[in-house]
Amino acid sequence: MTPTVTTSGDLPGGVTYDVTVIGGGVVGAAVARELAKYPLRTALVEARDDIGEGTSKANTAILHTGFDAVPGSLEARLVREGQRLLAGYATGTGIPVERVGALLVAWDEEQHALLPGLLAKAERNGYHAGRLWGAEELYSREPHLGPGALGALEVPDESIICPWTTPLAYATQAALAGVHLHLGCRVLSIDSGPHSGPDTGSGAARHTLTTSRGPLHTRYLVNAAGLYADEIDRLLGLDTFTVTPRRGELMVFDKLARDLVRHILLPVPTAAGKGVLVAPTVFGNVLLGPTSEELDDKTDTASSAEGLHLLREKGRRILPELLDEEVTAVYAGLRAATGQEDYRIQAHPDRRCVTLGGIRSTGLTASMAIASHATGLLDGIGLDLGTPRELPAVTMPNLGEAFPRPYLRADLIGRDPAYGTIVCHCERVTLGEIRDALAATVPPGSLDGLRRRTRARGGRCQGFACGPAVRALFEGARP
Repeated sequence: MTPTVTTSGDLPGGVTYDVTVIGGGVVGAAVARELAKYPLRTALVEARDDIGEGTSKANTAILHTGFDAVPGSLEARLVREGQRLLAGYATGTGIPVERVGALLVAWDEEQHALLPGLLAKAERNGYHAGRLWGAEELYSREPHLGPGALGALEVPDESIICPWTTPLAYATQAALAGVHLHLGCRVLSIDSGPHSGPDTGSGAARHTLTTSRGPLHTRYLVNAAGLYADEIDRLLGLDTFTVTPRRGELMVFDKLARDLVRHILLPVPTAAGKGVLVAPTVFGNVLLGPTSEELDDKTDTASSAEGLHLLREKGRRILPELLDEEVTAVYAGLRAATGQEDYRIQAHPDRRCVTLGGIRSTGLTASMAIASHATGLLDGIGLDLGTPRELPAVTMPNLGEAFPRPYLRADLIGRDPAYGTIVCHCERVTLGEIRDALAATVPPGSLDGLRRRTRARGGRCQGFACGPAVRALFEGARP
């Protein structure tokens, strides 16, 4: 089966899809992959030119256990299920994951008094491996921690993961199984009716989507539009929630800082949110962040002097030596806050659609469970799924430092010297990796997309040295 991935031109005419997923972030891509198991004509449409180009590209990249979710909530269940599913999927597809564990560090008596309650909450969520540490054990395990900590709650199964490879793996597998990916395809309006499109033998279209690349007809819809999920719902005549973008700014420290921290260091959560953390990454860097600021603009991902100052102040308390290290990059992501702690997932039988809204920072972890849940909801509102089938196997390129990178693999270099030809020296990215990314099932639509697939231009020089060479390779591969 030849994958269909389109990025420009008119959409294919004369086709009525059984299901169309709106939104190509980690949740939308996971839903498309789940639907690919069934004999359905499925499409995924994404307004931007790449998979995972919105909220999914800018998060803290943690594979959560769900220990601190609201007990009994839908989010708690889906995060718990999703962690198990994604951990297994990552092992099978080569997505880098490191089980480093997390520590909720108490810095005063009030926070310290909350730790037993947080442990009890974790147990109500089905997580029983948590353990309380005193200050002595805490500093023996995290010797670079700032002074004054009174103790911690250990959550040993919290992990770090590659946030970029995960949605790309989902989308790649979906495309190989026959799902049509239409990128650079913004939904402008939706006309829903009993016969709003051509009948192709499997039932008349319920929806006609007017998009920036022409009309698209579909029987069922899944709204996984992230920050814009409320707007897509309103195009369907629904008005159940409003998305408020919540900006989180982060700082990325150079790899030389990696030895300063062994766990994900979390604050004791408050009513204002989970607060600022320090976390290693699978790429060998250290993250500090995020801030939390509600905005009106769903496109405002700029960093601010105030936000970075706040992060430095918090970082100085948590890990003082971190502030002596070089900052490789700063970035900001927007989370889809809806004024409710739980996910906003709902089926609308009369409109033949499922809305996946309010999927915030745990969406990466829960993505596969959300996809399975959404597919069940579609079945419940009348979609005949058919008999599931095995998906084509995929193996993703390794971007993690804990696993052998191509430049270290003599077997690869022996078969193809391109894997021994380094283009980006900061991140040790080879010509072979860049070539493979440009020829992949879902190729990058931009230089930033290429960076997320290979790490080229993502190191301490931010492309100052390798930029021209990487750009030449990217432009040379474009049609």
